[in-house]
Amino acid sequence: MRCVAMRAFADLLDALIYTRSRNAKLRLIGDYLTNTPDPDRGWAMAALTGSLDLPAVKPALIRALIEARVDPVLFALSRDFVGDSAETVALLWPEPEGGKVVAAPLTLSEVVQVLGTISKSDAPAALASMLDRLEADERFALLKLATGGLRVGVSARLAKTALAQAFGLDVDAVEEVWHGLVPPYTPLFDWAEGRGTQPTPENVPVFRPFMLAHPLEEASVSLDEYAAEWKWDGIRVQIVHVAGETRLYSRAGDDITHSFPEVAKAFVTPGVLDGELLVKGNAQGGEGGAGSFNALQQRLGRKIVAAKTLAEYPAFVRLYDILFDGLEDLRALPWSERRGRLEAFAAGLDPERFDVSAVIEAADFASLEEIRAGARDAAIEGVMLKRRDSPYVGGRRAGLWYKWKRDPLNADCVLMYAQRGNGKRSSFYSDFTFGAWTEAGELLPVGKAYFGFTDEELKWLDHHVRNHTVNRFGPVRETDKSLVLEVAFDSIHESKRHKSGLAMRFPRISRIRTDKPAREADTIAGLRKLVT
Repeated sequence: MRCVAMRAFADLLDALIYTRSRNAKLRLIGDYLTNTPDPDRGWAMAALTGSLDLPAVKPALIRALIEARVDPVLFALSRDFVGDSAETVALLWPEPEGGKVVAAPLTLSEVVQVLGTISKSDAPAALASMLDRLEADERFALLKLATGGLRVGVSARLAKTALAQAFGLDVDAVEEVWHGLVPPYTPLFDWAEGRGTQPTPENVPVFRPFMLAHPLEEASVSLDEYAAEWKWDGIRVQIVHVAGETRLYSRAGDDITHSFPEVAKAFVTPGVLDGELLVKGNAQGGEGGAGSFNALQQRLGRKIVAAKTLAEYPAFVRLYDILFDGLEDLRALPWSERRGRLEAFAAGLDPERFDVSAVIEAADFASLEEIRAGARDAAIEGVMLKRRDSPYVGGRRAGLWYKWKRDPLNADCVLMYAQRGNGKRSSFYSDFTFGAWTEAGELLPVGKAYFGFTDEELKWLDHHVRNHTVNRFGPVRETDKSLVLEVAFDSIHESKRHKSGLAMRFPRISRIRTDKPAREADTIAGLRKLVT
């Protein structure tokens, strides 16, 4: 039976939320795509992959709509209990006067057409009219669709994999053409169902899937078979120049060209490169070397970059690999050959914006281990090990590339605040802010973590928060600051945005220290000694 209504999309989201199995999620999405006509299934794929943008609908608009219909205090208390605004609104939304509006089933296409073209002034009435036509779970699906925050445990890659499996396609072939298409992806489904030929990215600067690495779990590898490079602590990027146009893509395939215009402007040679986007600083390599990730954060997410920011945090790309040299596809070549081609290609680029990540010279694996152990540079995250005969293939392939992160730093910190989680964690206090002591005996926050603990430890922490609350601020609870948490983190940096003056990189809770008094936790001064 062909599905055309919001009901089918709502059922899909509901099933995905309560399904943990990856294979089961793939089947659910595949069944939906094969039983839903165009263009609804294309809009659903856009929503699942984060490619749908309905700018007329903002969270403030939705909040204003619900507070005009129910007591704002009731909404605030309910939101605190439920842990998700869309779910709260969907449950509280009242029946319209005269009962449910009788109309034809609302489709995804209708939602996108109306909300994608409507003015901001007309959006409240249009959205309210749609909500009046739906049941609670359909309202939830509509609001998630409108705001772009599905959070149903589905990554863009998994959604594309489901599409590929449902129609017997190669997922890398789907990835290859994906960024040359726009929602609702009609040419893609025409190809999938045999009505059209495979779309081609020719003459379009599209994104190609990154080659990824497995964590190194073996005791060692042979440096005769593997080459070692530093794993730099920036953001992985792919830079593409085709037919006179340059684009810069993040690891997720997002176009970030506008955030780093100086890099895009400097890349005018046809080709596709893989590298790490960094800002210049005084780290390894001396003046002009790579700065810390904290410095890079000053540039991330900006749609318009001020001249002052460009001058203070100049960006460049440390190159890892080459996928295309002009129109020549090099991905099937072994790494050793691609490396030579990369070095030749990079020789013609602006050295202010591009350099090549050096191969680490080590006599054997034991020597490499010593070199890695001493790597506390602010811009180094660890070591990459690349099999010398490996082709460049999308995704993770066993035995080809390994990432060998440096050992984490650890600190004993005091739990200060806790906030409810979202989705499956909406009933638990699972987001924890922790601090360290000043010389004057004041606790100042130094980080926030929401992973690293088991389900049983989460229940224990939630119970502790509820029984040791001394103050409440909406969904946030302040604790009595009696519990010590051992926190692991990759590095720590100076930060003007935090009262403590410090910011941790990738903090996670590694142990609950019920054995340690809070007064014996670490100090700001001690953490400052770890700044790189």
